[in-house]
Amino acid sequence: MKIEHFGTTTSSTSFPASWWFWNQFHLESNQLWGHLSVAQRKHFFTMPEMLDEKFDHDLNVPHPRVRGMTVLDRDAFKRVVVIPALKVDKSSVSKLLTSLKYVLLKRPGIKRVTQDSKDESSVFVFLDSAKLPADCSLGESEQQVLKSFGVDPEIIRYKFELTYDHFKADEILQAVLPEGQEVTSGFSRVGHIAHLNLRDHQLPYKHLIGQVIIDKNHGITCAVNKVSFIENAYRNFRMEVLAGDETSMLTKVKESHLSYEFDFSKVYWNPRLETEHRRIISLLKPGDILFDVFAGVGPFAIPAAKKKCIVFANDLNPESYKWLQHNCKLNKVDKQVQVFNMDGRDFLKGPVKEELVRQLSLKEREAALHIVMNLPAMAIEFLEVFRQFLEGEPASPELLPTVHCYCFSKHDDPTQDARERVEACLGTSLEGHCSTVLVRNVAPHKEMVCVSFRLPASVLYKPLPCPTGAGSPPEPTSKRRRLNEDSQEEVNQKA
Repeated sequence: MKIEHFGTTTSSTSFPASWWFWNQFHLESNQLWGHLSVAQRKHFFTMPEMLDEKFDHDLNVPHPRVRGMTVLDRDAFKRVVVIPALKVDKSSVSKLLTSLKYVLLKRPGIKRVTQDSKDESSVFVFLDSAKLPADCSLGESEQQVLKSFGVDPEIIRYKFELTYDHFKADEILQAVLPEGQEVTSGFSRVGHIAHLNLRDHQLPYKHLIGQVIIDKNHGITCAVNKVSFIENAYRNFRMEVLAGDETSMLTKVKESHLSYEFDFSKVYWNPRLETEHRRIISLLKPGDILFDVFAGVGPFAIPAAKKKCIVFANDLNPESYKWLQHNCKLNKVDKQVQVFNMDGRDFLKGPVKEELVRQLSLKEREAALHIVMNLPAMAIEFLEVFRQFLEGEPASPELLPTVHCYCFSKHDDPTQDARERVEACLGTSLEGHCSTVLVRNVAPHKEMVCVSFRLPASVLYKPLPCPTGAGSPPEPTSKRRRLNEDSQEEVNQKA
């Protein structure tokens, strides 16, 4: 272990230079850290307790006093740690870092090189104590590298103050929340808003959690927590602002190179559905026709229109309808999208039915028909609308529309459960004629599922009436006999 020597008024003493620099700095700042200072002692002394001080391996753990904190106190996270370091000449530091990369400290927030405040030509290079042997010495290969650069291989104990800024969000929350409890540092990002779904045991710490999320994520200025389930037809939910700017819920997001603007407090948006949006859009070809029954602010409708599809988009929520129109213009697809503000059933029975009748009557049509029903809480209930929906001669099966219906399932086999519920609503079996996709896990034992199927003609069309006249089935024998008997009686009467 390297010891640097310096003098006092009475004698000299052995003392690590990094401690001396650290002590001097804090004395000048009138901050005492419990260490004796040379300037305070006018006689010879040594500090064996410091020489025996061990290196700290856990640089990701804040001070234990923060446990149970409910109001964020950033100063309470300060903690002084001892880090192994080498004193290196500035001229050789870059090459040395490359040669020692396997033993260098790799801790986000802590620079591996810091200036020596007493020697402008030197710097301290921090090492990872976990990669050093028990005797705190470097291996032979590393020592050879140091020798080639003229660097003293003995290690200095460098005192470093960790602060709130050095810790990541999950490290802070793990230190604050009671031990053994689940820690939430994840969230859905909606523009500048962090959307959290906190568990009951986390609620006493909710404001602290919100502030930590804002502090540790660049661009986040507001953190909210959902306080109710999405149970209404408008698909929005009540939320509580945990920290940050609560005056503006207007936000802007990007998805698949498209922009969406909306008031997050009044519409539905879930960034975790981006993959599903792309999957459905990948099924479409230019010229196809998409009916989006529960369109929201346009995550299906707008990319479909960008792909040169013809789009009919509807949402019951007036706010969603407003922002859907706005986003169509924002992305320059307002000419390709017809926007409606109707109940889903009315939309199906009105604009959708009219267009289906027109499209299915065409003798030649290459465009495929797709109906997206992304309202997982209740979309299956709307499928009954398709029963005997159309009249006339059924079109060829390959020309009939494909439905993509979303639902939630808590069943052990969610895909089978979703398919059976769809079949029950349609009144027919879809086995071998549909596909199911697990979209995402919404909560423990709750999955979001998409069931895709081509509407069967037997469901979609009303039964054709039985023809009369030629070719009609003969009447029952008994009924014919009765009519013949009646006719004979009329003949007898006339006679």
